[in-house]
Amino acid sequence: MNNSAVNINQQPGLVAHLDNSPTEGNMASTKASASGGIGFGGALAIVFITLKLVGTISWSWIWVLSPLWIPLAILFIVVGIIGLLLLIEHIYEKR
Repeated sequence: MNNSAVNINQQPGLVAHLDNSPTEGNMASTKASASGGIGFGGALAIVFITLKLVGTISWSWIWVLSPLWIPLAILFIVVGIIGLLLLIEHIYEKR
């Protein structure tokens, strides 16, 4: 294939390269630009769900799904603590 590009939806900046061979000119185009994937927590959740469904583990569903909700719980706790500290600081500044 050649190094030609196809314009997607006729919008500038959305160009897909047909050539996947890494050369100096198109090295960046061969790397994955999407950040993501399922990550460690998602993979762990899939493993736990699979183990639960095949009967290997007898955990409660709340713990099977814990890799999905524990990071959110930690985030909410940290944001709550920061908000509480800012509120306390604001109250003491008024005095």
